[in-house]
Amino acid sequence: MATFLSDLVQYRGFFQMVLILGIGGSFPYGFHISVINYPSMHIKRFLNATWSSRHGRPLSPEAVQLLWSSIVSAYGLGGLLGSAACGFLTARFRKKKCQAAANGVMVGAALCVGLSESAASFEMILLARFLFGVGIGISFSIHPQYVGEISPKRLRGFANATVAIFLTLGKVAGQVAGLREVLGGASLWPLLLALTGLSALAQSAALPCFPDSPSYLLLQKGNEEAFLQAIRRLWGPGDHGAEIEDLRREQVQWCPSSSPLPPPKGLRVRELLASRSLRWQLYVTFALMTTLQLCGINAIYFYSFEVFRTAQFEEETIPYVALGVGVCECLSSVLCHRFLWMHYVSVVLIFLFVIFYGIGPSGATIAVMVEMFTQAFRPSAFVLVGILNWAGLFLLGMAFPFIVAWLGPFCFLLFVAVLSASAAFVFLFLPETKGKSIVEITAEFNKLNYRRKKDLFKEEANHHYPKEGIFCTRL
Repeated sequence: MATFLSDLVQYRGFFQMVLILGIGGSFPYGFHISVINYPSMHIKRFLNATWSSRHGRPLSPEAVQLLWSSIVSAYGLGGLLGSAACGFLTARFRKKKCQAAANGVMVGAALCVGLSESAASFEMILLARFLFGVGIGISFSIHPQYVGEISPKRLRGFANATVAIFLTLGKVAGQVAGLREVLGGASLWPLLLALTGLSALAQSAALPCFPDSPSYLLLQKGNEEAFLQAIRRLWGPGDHGAEIEDLRREQVQWCPSSSPLPPPKGLRVRELLASRSLRWQLYVTFALMTTLQLCGINAIYFYSFEVFRTAQFEEETIPYVALGVGVCECLSSVLCHRFLWMHYVSVVLIFLFVIFYGIGPSGATIAVMVEMFTQAFRPSAFVLVGILNWAGLFLLGMAFPFIVAWLGPFCFLLFVAVLSASAAFVFLFLPETKGKSIVEITAEFNKLNYRRKKDLFKEEANHHYPKEGIFCTRL
């Protein structure tokens, strides 16, 4: 406890920035995954009423379902665009400016959805969901990278874990705000969907008080004085020469031994995909992101009301049961029809599913992504991560309600094969990263990337790899 309090004082600037990054990073991502469930009935009635007032006839149930699925999945489509553009934008304008711009997009989206009912325009909801996706696609890609780059060695594992913590807090916040007693009533749903505009404004107000990423200032700008000022602001006074040396060694790792050491340039996605030295890192990335989207967790959050209706829960109890799902995941991240009792068994199984998701993939996946790639490779790697994540989110949002209608209570059996294959793949091919430097982790992957020793010798002839570790990642 004394050590924790000492760290809290010494690194108070770092802890403050972790909080600010979380509020505008993974928090709104989680919020918009869960919150869309709660006003679903109100929005569907609004769709019908708006259509009837325009055309003199109501929409068919199939058309309402299609429009509703489009509203849900527009978030994923916008996120796909935002995350795909993030690598280029951060390389050109740096992370801090891009985060501020993303906040501006989210504020615009909040105004759009907040005014949609008074304007009698369901198209504004669709546009707002898309814009929220664009803004959050950028911020959710920036958040884990920025947090990893501002972290001292001893707190890097903690910092990586906060990405998942803020994400699950966002999900729970969306569920709490969506309750009828809070903002889930028939007249307040536009305000409910616009709520993250406040978190975007809060982060925009606080960001100017904090520095750019120290590694960006040193490695890409070559400004050691600005780097030291950033270090002192985040980590307090003291001798931080060791941190500079670690970053220098990271710079050396991917530079030819016969050349000087200019600031490293981030690789383009195409170069990343073509690099043999990262082949298995990319395979693992693809497997982990596919698992996150096709394990069923986002289907629970996007369409938990439909799932619990299928389990024959009464309408007025569904919001509170859905809230229990979010609470289960949050706690774990930080640390049927024939018989009356069968639907309670279904809920217990869903709770267990979410708990184990929080213990495993939710908390560990982003940390592993940060630890597998160095500073030069990380932005492009997170572009690929974002594309996989948001494309899966979009497809799931469009398809899952129809899967529920087709398979009913057996809808989650489709995810069993994905989870089984992923468990086997991770067990066989993902090396342990805890307590290892990036050099050590890279050496583990090179056993797979270069199965023939002569290929590895060729690579080592062209690159200089330091014997000492770059930094340790402790979870």
